[in-house]
Amino acid sequence: MSNIAEGFERGSDKEFIQYLYFAKGSAGEVRAQLYVALDQTWINQAKFNLLKTNAAEISRMLSGLELVRK
Repeated sequence: MSNIAEGFERGSDKEFIQYLYFAKGSAGEVRAQLYVALDQTWINQAKFNLLKTNAAEISRMLSGLELVRK
C-alpha cells in the first residue's frame, strides 16, 4: 500500500506504474515469507493457504492497475 501511495504522489503515470511494479514485488516477498512462517510453524496450513491466495490476488490486481495506467 505504501508503494502505491508513494507512486501516486509522484504525479506522473510513468512513476506510478514503476511503484506498482515495486508493490507487486513486495507481494512476492510476502508469499516467500509465508513459506518461512509455515516452515517455522508460526502459522498453520489453512492460514498459509488463505494468506497465499490473498497475496496472489493482490498481485493480479496490481497487474490490472498497471494495464489501466499504460
